[in-house]
Amino acid sequence: MNSVSKILIVGGAILIIAGLLWQVVGRYLPLGRLPGDIVVEKENVKFYFPVVTCILVSVVLSLIGYLFRLFK
Repeated sequence: MNSVSKILIVGGAILIIAGLLWQVVGRYLPLGRLPGDIVVEKENVKFYFPVVTCILVSVVLSLIGYLFRLFK
């Protein structure tokens, strides 16, 4: 198999596992509803931008990437 196809398959599997974990952990950890997330509700419009959640996910993924590089 080509190396690009292997990377895509592994990446897809990781995304599936992350989605399943998000469903299970989401009941206990309020990701997406943290203080600092922007929610604007008008009559027929709801605008939602999870600023703090994006920052938190970015920091966690950066730390995981750093640890992988450190122990490689």
